[in-house]
Amino acid sequence: MIVTNFLRKRISRHFTKQSEIALHNNIPSYPSIEERFSDIDELGIYLHIPFCNQICPYCPYNKEIFNDEASQKYVRAVIKEINTYASILTNKPVTNFYIGGGTPTTMLGKGIEEIINHIYKRFNMKCHVHMESHPNHLTPENLSAIEGMNVKYLSIGVEALQDRHLKAIERPYTVREVKKSVERAARSNFQCINIDFIFDLPGQTAAEVEQAARDIVNLRIQQVATYPLFRFSCTRLGKEFQKNRNEIATLFRRRKLLKIFEDIFYDAGFERSSVWAFTKKGVDKYCSVTVPLYLGFGASGSSYLRNIFFVNTFNVIEYIKAIEKGMSPIALSIDLSEEMQMAGWLYWRIYETKFKKSDFHDRFNISFDKKYGLKMKILNHLGFIKHNNDQISLSDKGIYWIHAFEDFFSINYINKLWGTLKSDPWPVKVVL
Repeated sequence: MIVTNFLRKRISRHFTKQSEIALHNNIPSYPSIEERFSDIDELGIYLHIPFCNQICPYCPYNKEIFNDEASQKYVRAVIKEINTYASILTNKPVTNFYIGGGTPTTMLGKGIEEIINHIYKRFNMKCHVHMESHPNHLTPENLSAIEGMNVKYLSIGVEALQDRHLKAIERPYTVREVKKSVERAARSNFQCINIDFIFDLPGQTAAEVEQAARDIVNLRIQQVATYPLFRFSCTRLGKEFQKNRNEIATLFRRRKLLKIFEDIFYDAGFERSSVWAFTKKGVDKYCSVTVPLYLGFGASGSSYLRNIFFVNTFNVIEYIKAIEKGMSPIALSIDLSEEMQMAGWLYWRIYETKFKKSDFHDRFNISFDKKYGLKMKILNHLGFIKHNNDQISLSDKGIYWIHAFEDFFSINYINKLWGTLKSDPWPVKVVL
């Protein structure tokens, strides 16, 4: 552990030029946030719905059990937060709108429609909605309501396609039931249906992964995100797995299982759209996390505005109290140096698996080759990337192993930041 932490700090310092990466309870004023919008041409919006019908043992995201009273207060608070930013955006176009959770569909008929309508009323919306959903919520009536909310990109948390694995991760449906839900959604008028699928579950075999991949293809959806079971320390399963883990064996096992998905999905007409996602060719992808600049609303909503990152308190009650008192719900913030911005830009472009060097120059007015050219030559020599004039594309091998290197930092950062905010609604400082 000591050696791991030492390496993590040394490598982080190399990329960010910071001796310490820390978020503080220095809350930016709304005038200072407005000033940071001066050179932003467009942005995305993230809305967090922190309610679920049950707490899954593997999920690290901010959530609590749904109840009517809390949801009604939450709707009013989110609308007030939206209003505080409406004048700040000064009619900037919003080109991506993503609703995550929690489980957004727990609030169907409970106020989510009101929030979405208010966002479209107050902001210059130039996009449709991307939203997460639970299979058990996708009745014909609910699907009609979801379509009526301007949702064109729908993600369904399927997670597994063998009953024994669904039971192990405590999903409240059978394979037969979840397939019916997905098929029902597929007959609706969404532009892209994504399903989330977890692999590398305890005891999961390569044959089971292959069977699941073929079943996914037969569901005739447009996208699949195939995440490995990440071991977040703030989850029940994560704590159990911390006791007996072999990181090296896990990395090679996951690569083998992911290769099964790659072979089957490519053969079925899918292409790589991110590290873990595969999208049907010619389809506009369901997108959740790679928007360059965004504002986050709700409890645990985070925002990235070029040279600052800030995150709201995770605690729903404290979030509502702050809004009702006319106070900022922001719990922590960090000013980002240009080196940190560059490192963040590269992280997310690698996550997308391809990028243009000219985009880096346009963003930072610095040659990409001058900044990262030597590193790219090494990656090219290893067969991890391919150059095509301006564009850099990652090979399947590079996609996996470079992101595994990135996860060496990001999983640790998430454990520290989210773990702290789950236990303390207003922390003084979090060192990543």
